[in-house]
Amino acid sequence: MVANITTGSNLYGALFYNQEKVEKGVGTVLATHILREPADGNFSVAETAEDILRWMPDHFRTEKPVIHISLNPDPKDTLTDDQLADIAAQYMERMGWGEQPYIVFKHSDIEREHIHIVSVQVGRDGKKIKDSKRNERSVGITEQLEKEYGLHRAKGQKRSELWQLKAVDHTKGDLNKQIAAVITPALTMYRFQTLGEFRALLSLYNIGIEEVKGERNGQPYRGLLYTALDDNKKKAEVTPLKSSLFGKNYGYDALEMHLERSGERIAKDNNRDHTRHRLAEAFLEAPTENALRERLKAYHIDLYLRRNDTGRIVGVTFIDHENRCVLNGSRLGKEYSANALNERYREAQNAGADLQQLSDAPVQQKAAVKKVPNRKKIKPNRKRGVN
Repeated sequence: MVANITTGSNLYGALFYNQEKVEKGVGTVLATHILREPADGNFSVAETAEDILRWMPDHFRTEKPVIHISLNPDPKDTLTDDQLADIAAQYMERMGWGEQPYIVFKHSDIEREHIHIVSVQVGRDGKKIKDSKRNERSVGITEQLEKEYGLHRAKGQKRSELWQLKAVDHTKGDLNKQIAAVITPALTMYRFQTLGEFRALLSLYNIGIEEVKGERNGQPYRGLLYTALDDNKKKAEVTPLKSSLFGKNYGYDALEMHLERSGERIAKDNNRDHTRHRLAEAFLEAPTENALRERLKAYHIDLYLRRNDTGRIVGVTFIDHENRCVLNGSRLGKEYSANALNERYREAQNAGADLQQLSDAPVQQKAAVKKVPNRKKIKPNRKRGVN
């Protein structure tokens, strides 16, 4: 089970994101903790936000009081709604947020059902609840829950144990060995459909790749050159290495076969939907490019941008390390394209935009969050294993 934690200041935005899932028929309100049940059983974004806010003092210091958590079991895990609610309660309790008001949503818009928890990390005294080594503790807690509920271990954690990719350092020599130590697992583990997407992945580890064309004995020839990049992602002053130095499995023909197979596997495994789902969450509160990068890292996604001489973004690529796939933004939707990101951050810069304040309501408050039969009030410290 993989846990993703993001923090921000826009409580309405986090709730509205989950409400949209409900309105589309791919989400439900699963459980609540110390929140008032509406008389008609239907939750609305505005009323839920107000109910959460009433537990907070008027003044607090932290700039990002809102926490938005997703808990993602393996697709092979079969869990009842009660078990998912119990897992949410156990997770919040062990993370130190068990006494906070929160609401739990279940999403079913991708291959696996998973849950989202919206809460605040400010206590009644106005102080931020201590969260030292938050990510490390979260991993430990999810591993405990996997054992207690008989869940499959997180795929991403298994793979990260097998491969530890290290960026190339062109000043240390032995580039052949350094580059091979990256491209071998990269070609084994990751899926990508273009040379540009492969280039985006390799750039994370200070490796560049170029296509070369020519003739050999009167026949057209295509090959690949691997080169080292410096810390600024510029070509280092070292001799490029032909793909033949690493073997035929690293040449152009082998790469073409990998691109074709990747496209088939990405479609079969719904990788685009998985990544698109995480991007939608990360983009909730990302008024600047740096803020977006930080939020994406919480979802184990890297952002690769190509710019022209004027600084305009001309290419966007997302590297999803959890799903081990690399996707150009245009494959995921217009909102993730180069034009969309240029417009998004140009407007933010011109307006001097910053994170929305906690109390900023969305422009529209339409449909209420639909009621789920037998929704339960969470009681902490309950355990229930998988049948």
